[in-house]
Amino acid sequence: MLKGKTVVLAVSGSIAAYKIASLASALGKLHADVQVLMTQNATNFINPITFETLTGNKCLVDTFDRNFQYSVEHVALAKRADVVLVAPASANVIGKIANGIADDMLTTTVMACKCKKIISPAMNTQMFENPIVQDNLKKLEHYGYEVIQPAVGLLACKDVGAGKMPEPETLLEYILREVAYEKDLKGKKILVTAGPTQEPIDPVRYLTNHSSGKMGYAIAKVCSMRGADVTLVSGKTAIKPPLFVNVVPVTTARDMYEAVTSRFDQQDIVIKAAAVADYRPKTISDQKVKKADGELSIEMERTDDILKYLGEHKREDQFLCGFSMETEHMLENSRKKLEKKNLDMIVANNVKVEGAGFAGDTNIVTLITKDDETQLPLLSKEETAVEIMNKILEITAEKGRTL
Repeated sequence: MLKGKTVVLAVSGSIAAYKIASLASALGKLHADVQVLMTQNATNFINPITFETLTGNKCLVDTFDRNFQYSVEHVALAKRADVVLVAPASANVIGKIANGIADDMLTTTVMACKCKKIISPAMNTQMFENPIVQDNLKKLEHYGYEVIQPAVGLLACKDVGAGKMPEPETLLEYILREVAYEKDLKGKKILVTAGPTQEPIDPVRYLTNHSSGKMGYAIAKVCSMRGADVTLVSGKTAIKPPLFVNVVPVTTARDMYEAVTSRFDQQDIVIKAAAVADYRPKTISDQKVKKADGELSIEMERTDDILKYLGEHKREDQFLCGFSMETEHMLENSRKKLEKKNLDMIVANNVKVEGAGFAGDTNIVTLITKDDETQLPLLSKEETAVEIMNKILEITAEKGRTL
């Protein structure tokens, strides 16, 4: 995913420095060229050899180190960098960079970089809340730096408050957002639905389905990474919501209908990946329905058809994509749905095919439009999401539409 990208990790003196080893490892697994800079103080918390082992590159600490190839190293590295993350960023380093002080390898390199620069403060709560530190962070933001707000929790000094550096997984998401994909969806507003709905029977029980929400969440994440303004309308799932996405939680099909239709006019693209219940109990008992001898019958009624409503109300400049989960006659049933609901594209898959379905991390889908069918191979759900968005952009470009 990050092949050909140079990621500079600038590590300053904080106990949180040890977490950057995990981040460097994760970036390496994504095939990034990871270059680590350390302040002298940072070497008291983690040895440079750790980073050299994980990245395969020399960890730079001393501006005047003669043990690397001849070049003005901080300038050469600054020219190659695609993104810089200063993490953990101590109050000292934040103050230096904010005020133009470049007196070591880390600060001189960061100062020379023209790429996106991200700062992740990590320090004692009192230090973080100090107005001087806050002014320095605002100054960095003024100059185009992105500041990751620290987490609130138990700090190394045993205080509880703001100042805790986010986990490596969160820092990785900030880097991926910057360099993983081209920003070919920048300026677009995209609404994605995901997950199951729950239709109550009584205060204890409800009807639902096996949807995990993984496919919809992957689409929302990819759209966000590609620069879109994303709204994710999600039923209840066990998945951690993606960063940089506006999540609207819903429970029932009616909740989802209201959340989607009220936001529809503002969207350029709507992708309906949720597994919405087709029926709900006609009446909901105020009390738990007690078990009794014999069979139990529940009278059902149709839920609101969200996709049909969108198809009837979409503008020429909007793109509507639905999903079709089938167990038989997949292409035939999906094409009927495409036409009946007035969709621009439908993503079809068969739950009985190995590698497809609700709970897994892979999918096998066919992208169906009025004019053609494109069958994708077995891919991860994120890779599938990439191909779905590529196809949507391809279709709109061919028709000369401006979303």
